[in-house]
Amino acid sequence: MRQAVFSSLGAIVAGARFWDIFAGSGAYGLEALSRGAAGGIFVERHGRTAACLRKNLEAVQRSLGGAAAQVEVVTADALSWAPPAGGADLVFIDPPYEIIPQVAPVLFPKLTAALAAKPYALVVFEMPGTAELEAPGWECIRRLGKGAHQPTVAFFRRGQG
Repeated sequence: MRQAVFSSLGAIVAGARFWDIFAGSGAYGLEALSRGAAGGIFVERHGRTAACLRKNLEAVQRSLGGAAAQVEVVTADALSWAPPAGGADLVFIDPPYEIIPQVAPVLFPKLTAALAAKPYALVVFEMPGTAELEAPGWECIRRLGKGAHQPTVAFFRRGQG
């Protein structure tokens, strides 16, 4: 699935700033870095998982020849995390599936405000194939993956009016 996501994103990853929310091992953000992203923020609530993510990040940066990407790992709950001014070009969201109904209605309004300076920012949201996600003010412009029991990824962009 991640390969399909990044194939769809194509050239917009190079030079982009990202936020990887519910980062876990950091798979989305690390892939973005390996494809030339300028840097970003990983948000992970669990301290042990964040420590593992930091090790993964060090390994990826070494494999990229110590590239000077500006990255930060924030140990915080995604719902209480305050995104920095300036926004991001890409936002990866991969929450535990069972909490999507609780987190999506909180995250999308937060992203509307945090990404005000980035009208073309993309939100890449992983969810089960059976899930339908309503995000007022946002438009699902593409969905990858098929099958009721398979993960899918929806690409959201703010409605342009």
